[in-house]
Amino acid sequence: MDEKSALGSQLESFREARRDIEASVLPLATSVDGRRFSFQASLHGLELQAGGYAVLDDGGTRRLGQVLSVELDHQLAGELTLPPPAGGGPVARTELQVRYARGEGIIVDGSSAPFHDALIHPAAGSDVLEWQQRETGPYAQLRLGELALAPGVPCVADAAGFNRHTFLCGQSGSGKTYSLGVILERLLTETDLRMVILDPNSDFTRLGEVRPGADPALAGRYRQAARGVTVYSAGAHGERRLRLHVADVEPATQAAALRLSPIADREEYAALAAMLAGQDPPTIEVLTGNDLPEAVRLSLRIKNLGVDRYSVWAPGESGSVLDAVHDPSVRCVVIDLGSLPSREEQSLVAATVLGDLWRRRQERDPVLIVIDEAHNVCPAEPPDPLAAVATGHAIRIAAEGRKFGLYLLLSTQRPQKIPENVLSQADNLVLMRLNSLADAAFAEAVFSFVPPSLIERSAIFRQGEALIAGKISPRQPALLRFGARLSEEGGADVPATWAARR
Repeated sequence: MDEKSALGSQLESFREARRDIEASVLPLATSVDGRRFSFQASLHGLELQAGGYAVLDDGGTRRLGQVLSVELDHQLAGELTLPPPAGGGPVARTELQVRYARGEGIIVDGSSAPFHDALIHPAAGSDVLEWQQRETGPYAQLRLGELALAPGVPCVADAAGFNRHTFLCGQSGSGKTYSLGVILERLLTETDLRMVILDPNSDFTRLGEVRPGADPALAGRYRQAARGVTVYSAGAHGERRLRLHVADVEPATQAAALRLSPIADREEYAALAAMLAGQDPPTIEVLTGNDLPEAVRLSLRIKNLGVDRYSVWAPGESGSVLDAVHDPSVRCVVIDLGSLPSREEQSLVAATVLGDLWRRRQERDPVLIVIDEAHNVCPAEPPDPLAAVATGHAIRIAAEGRKFGLYLLLSTQRPQKIPENVLSQADNLVLMRLNSLADAAFAEAVFSFVPPSLIERSAIFRQGEALIAGKISPRQPALLRFGARLSEEGGADVPATWAARR
């Protein structure tokens, strides 16, 4: 045997010896407080995953735990001496580094006494389901899909948890809009909570329509709930046309739409304030028909900016979208911002709706304010004064709205695009795929109540998979696959027919 072959034989002997030792690592868990545990396990056939569930058996006492982290570790196990290869040769000696899995978790089925060296193994779906049913609270449970690491076990959210602000985040293609639709459908079906949806991409304009092929039992219930969905769109006619009156728009928002500064444009600003404070409700005609010099300059500003040509104005029409926003008989108002022809009009409507909800907060009418693609409605860095007004209202509602029954549900692609003092007020997180390490690190810093190891898993989520945490997931954070939608999607990607095989 040549030297190269002898070396290869010794190397294979070393690998086999190490493999045998590593396979003998026992799966054991220890807890010093009866609430959290640490564990070790062999890498061979490892089935424990971060976010998954495990049974810990301590001499007949069984506990259910959730694994929060799993990582590779190694330890020096001594020196390994291998016999010389056949045909002679030197004796091989080498340090033996044994690799194994090490991790931590939390006991989820109540506190218990500390334990040491309990056997740990993956929980069966029946174990998780039994615990889940035992822990069901008094409020409606929203079945969003199934647990990703306990197939066949439903993932349920506690409806009462939506009395806290919720943040849903996922990069393009993660299934974010589809999954938001699942959440809204379940809230419509299982609760009486009113909703106002600001919809910049027209994705929820068909929320009231049941899709063909939907589960018949669920579709029947949803069809009844969906009768309360009302969509306001710029292209609609009659009562459903998305419209406002000048009198609906608070003075600060009007000044922002006209890019007026109370200092630099003090005369025009004063003229606007005087007209708005007049006895008659202000109209575009009133604002552009005054002969005073400062009013003439104001009129020119309105016309030059095109504000008088906004499609949302409703001269001669009664009512506006704000009537539906505050009508207790209207269960869900979808405001189709995407139907408006310009970003300025979208910002005007968003700022007006958010401002009016805040102005009438003392009515204490519980409402879930859903802002899809929130970076377009209340961005962290507003591009103009009108967007800054909408952002300011969102910040105010996030900070103080909850005690008045104003709850936010914001959805966006990147957490940095939303003001941090809005995110920091969110007690619920629904996190979908985030490939960006910077985005994941930002989410870890803001949502410190979520184990970082679970947030890091977002980089490998498939479409429709997510992490849910917070009050809506009181049984600890959970990894899930969202279930099927019941309603039609309003917006959709352009079909890739151009990529068909030729």
